[in-house]
Amino acid sequence: MMVRQKIAKRSISLFLSMLLVSVCLLGCNKDAAENKSSGSTEEDKIQIGMSFDSFVIERWQRDRDVFVSMAKELGAEVNVQNANGDIEEQKKQIDYFIKKGMDAIVVVCIDSDSLQDSVKKAKDAGIVVVAYDRLINNANVDLYISFDNEKVGNMMGQAFVDAGLNDGKVIMICGSPSDNNVPLVEKGFRDVMNGSNNEIIDCIYADGWKAEIAYEYMSDNTGIVNEADAIMCGNDDLASRVVHALAERRLAGRKLVVGQDADLEACQRIVEGSQLMTVYKPIEKLAKQAAVSTIELVQTHELSDNDVDISEIDDGSFIVPYLKIEPQSVTEDNINEVIIKNGFHSKEDVYRFVPDKMPQ
Repeated sequence: MMVRQKIAKRSISLFLSMLLVSVCLLGCNKDAAENKSSGSTEEDKIQIGMSFDSFVIERWQRDRDVFVSMAKELGAEVNVQNANGDIEEQKKQIDYFIKKGMDAIVVVCIDSDSLQDSVKKAKDAGIVVVAYDRLINNANVDLYISFDNEKVGNMMGQAFVDAGLNDGKVIMICGSPSDNNVPLVEKGFRDVMNGSNNEIIDCIYADGWKAEIAYEYMSDNTGIVNEADAIMCGNDDLASRVVHALAERRLAGRKLVVGQDADLEACQRIVEGSQLMTVYKPIEKLAKQAAVSTIELVQTHELSDNDVDISEIDDGSFIVPYLKIEPQSVTEDNINEVIIKNGFHSKEDVYRFVPDKMPQ
């Protein structure tokens, strides 16, 4: 009787052990299946490589954050690289993205004339290439998305005219000569100046968008600066050094200064009276649309034209799709409407140094 009980107990124990092993195996298999499913989901995500010129200019950080956020919302992953103004480093980054098998590469180029071979290698590998804000010349990119840069120049010139400049003398401190947008802005500005009989008495270019070049020019050319009635700056970073140099000679606010990008300091200078205007470029709209269009091109190889102006532009060798976003001129008269109500900068930040001017 005792022997039978022992056998029965051993049988039950063996059965329970086998049952426990089966449950464990089932759980492991389930976990493995879930991990495999999760892994395949990650692999299925669209992979986008994004190479920036640098983050020295204030706006690029905002572009990056909005693009990455929108791409993630649409189920894509973005690998952001910073070339720190080094074109050879940017070429290496594009090569890296090609080796990683990215679905798309978005480039804020340093030099518009130096990336043709890199773009060709990417396209030969079946990768979508988007030129963000700056056109890559002779490269046949899948999309160029930017603002209407000639219109930006028009707005700068018109701000001078609207402020009463006529038969005046103007200095142009333009951006980097390797940036394809610079000649477009320059053309738009010169068109307005020529139509209003204003004379451009000097024109220089800031290599690599280095703002110190603007300050050095102002310091080394006091005679021309004193003669000038107005100074056109390629962006607000250049304008900051120009206004600083003018302030050192107690000329800030006495000469008209314009820029672009609607940097916070530029908006502060506008309400203070040391900068006449800036150009607001709706970066959030540009970056979001860039993310949407990049993913569209990966998925369907086509662009939808919902709420965007899709045209074409000649890159020097090819006609490429050009998606244009409209800029807005910003002066003291409309800064509250365009900048503050849009949430681009807060009222408290814009009026920080002139609180008595702050609207209620």
